Amino acid sequence: MTDGPTRPTPWLVTGAGGMLGRDVLAALAATPDTEVTAATRSELDVTDPRAVRAAVTGHRVVVNCAARTDVDAIETDEAAASAVNGTGVRHLARACAATGAVLLHVSTDYVLPGDVDRPCPEDAPTGPLNAYGRSKLLGERAVAELLPHTGYTVRTAWLYGAHGPNFVATMLELARRRATVDVVADQHGQPTWTVALARQLAALGRAALAGRAPAGVYHGTAAGRTTWHGLAREAYRLGGLDPARVRPVASTAFPRPAARPAYGVLGHAGWARAALAPPPHWRDQLAAALETPAFAAPAAAARAAAPATAAADGEQGPRPGVRPAAARRSAVRPPSWR
Repeated sequence: MTDGPTRPTPWLVTGAGGMLGRDVLAALAATPDTEVTAATRSELDVTDPRAVRAAVTGHRVVVNCAARTDVDAIETDEAAASAVNGTGVRHLARACAATGAVLLHVSTDYVLPGDVDRPCPEDAPTGPLNAYGRSKLLGERAVAELLPHTGYTVRTAWLYGAHGPNFVATMLELARRRATVDVVADQHGQPTWTVALARQLAALGRAALAGRAPAGVYHGTAAGRTTWHGLAREAYRLGGLDPARVRPVASTAFPRPAARPAYGVLGHAGWARAALAPPPHWRDQLAAALETPAFAAPAAAARAAAPATAAADGEQGPRPGVRPAAARRSAVRPPSWR
């Protein structure tokens, strides 16, 4: 007598229509013996506990990508953000506790104060500087309280990907339209490609199911560190553009409603506990991303436009009615989304 076919493991992805959620779906689709349910924001309101319980039932792993992430807007609407980022996560954690599901919850470096000059370990004291960070910390605490053995918080930062607005895409678009850009050079972090994070989440979920991954906090940011200015220069270089077109500027030049951590660099020691490799270096992630159509195409468009852009901005001599480059520089703030 032979055993029948192995039943696929059912996973649920919340926030499945977002930039990260869509890449998580793709990563899980490439994972053998996995059956995925995608729940977009319109399909699942995580602030509704009954809807959450019904959605979670029947799944072994839940990946929570649902979140309010407009950092500056949340400063004046913290209650609404906390309903999703805090209470909604509590509903998910409670449903997972009741059904025995593993929860992978995506959080942020903004729960930390960013007042150190070395990578923050997973157990570093929290201390958010803004309303967004406070709302996300509520979610982290719910996971730790309700799922001490099957709850996983994965912090990330500086996300970019094919399926949503992001800093790298903005840089490549500005390269097509402007000769130079000014970019903040005094905030440090770890640019993270959503594809790489999605693969890390899939690997962690499999390790959790196998009993190899201790519950708790993991850092899903890329290895290494840079600034927004450094990221922009590397995106230009990899895109075949002149990095000298990116000029450094202090963050004080661009006041924002929400305070940002000056040093959002995270350590990755936790992955060794799960016998998993840490995320790749940010430069390797960016190089891989720039080879995909979502970023290769705008880079090619920027290269094609470079001569016309330079001429329009006076690099080949002033023309009547055209302002010189110094007057037409684009100043780029750090993105307001996370």
